[in-house]
Amino acid sequence: QVNLVESGGGLAQPGGSLSLSCRASGRFARVLTMAWHRQVSGNERELVASISSTGDENYSDSVKGRFTISRNYAQNTITLQMNSLKPEDTAVYYCKAEFLVLGGRLSPWGQGTQVTVSS
Repeated sequence: QVNLVESGGGLAQPGGSLSLSCRASGRFARVLTMAWHRQVSGNERELVASISSTGDENYSDSVKGRFTISRNYAQNTITLQMNSLKPEDTAVYYCKAEFLVLGGRLSPWGQGTQVTVSS
């Protein structure tokens, strides 16, 4: 069994900053790509940022230049630093990771954490 536990989020004013963290745990051989997605009620979940096992980063156009994803490989943790926040960044943010386990791969979601950007 593998798990993703998220922390951070909350309320920020436009132009402000927030940080999200996600820690992977459980029984696995390796953690491959880790990512943050977000979802606004009624909309599909969208990719925000991802980071591969080799450190390659990928960002959606809507957050490029404002958000930064980083990874601690020893602790199997990723952090999403969100700067210059906009009201349209308001969403539930979900961590997702691909695990290499005995017998194959698993790609669970975290429980989600609310980010609200409002004055």
